[in-house]
Amino acid sequence: MDGMAGVRALDQQAPAGWHAQLDLRFCRQDGHTVLAGRRHSGPLRVQKALYPEGPEPCHVVVLHPPAGIVGGDDLALNLHLEPGSQVCITTPGAAKWYRSAGPAARQRIDISLAGDCVLEWLPQETLVYDGAVAQLRTQVRLQDTARYFGWEVLCLGRRASGESFAHGHLEIETRIDAQGGPLWFERGRLAGADPLLASPVGLAGRPVCATLLMAGVAPQASLLDACRALPLPEASALAGLSWLPKVLVGRYLGHSAEAARDWLSAVWQQVRPELAGRAAQAPRIWKT
Repeated sequence: MDGMAGVRALDQQAPAGWHAQLDLRFCRQDGHTVLAGRRHSGPLRVQKALYPEGPEPCHVVVLHPPAGIVGGDDLALNLHLEPGSQVCITTPGAAKWYRSAGPAARQRIDISLAGDCVLEWLPQETLVYDGAVAQLRTQVRLQDTARYFGWEVLCLGRRASGESFAHGHLEIETRIDAQGGPLWFERGRLAGADPLLASPVGLAGRPVCATLLMAGVAPQASLLDACRALPLPEASALAGLSWLPKVLVGRYLGHSAEAARDWLSAVWQQVRPELAGRAAQAPRIWKT
């Protein structure tokens, strides 16, 4: 039985978990972006639109009240930005994916960006407990002149508690499409105690890995040089930035989720003037 068939078989035998969906629609009205549509089912919510930077962008915090995600949970977040809207979305804390007795837990994020939109998707870290069985999928669709900046910080095991990622597995899929076709597609699977976690061609023994993606913006060489010159917050960390056709890709490997987010934030601060036409201002929730 292959891995995916095994997951399906376990899912059929296991009790259902939380099924939650949140649909958000943003549009531009009277010179600023508003949260024009909001629909939810299950424990996935957003409180209200915030404007800490003035009329643009609209800041939103996505909440998952149960805090932890367990086997059988299925979370879906659908974001639609209408022409000209600018949105910055984050989360109030780390997403905790707990140990599973068998069934997979799933998260699906679907993002649709119309022309001249800017979306900054800046969630806090994803903490994957030993024994978790998790599937994370993100789909981004860009129309002409739309811009996207997003990141994902993965922490495998609770290192502060002496826990490693020795059991379970994590599947990740990220896709960015434009009207001319796919810009980025990545699929990976990390299994507990897999030799790849320690291999120099894998995670090199570092339990924290992060990926940054920016599409719709062609950074100048001087901006890339400035980003690459940023100091690393951990002496043993590894990081790099690559400009692929139409996509900026950043990678970070280290031992601290906080340090990874510090590096991602530093890159964001560098590129944000080109991305959104203004200096970076961290979401207030990060300070609480």
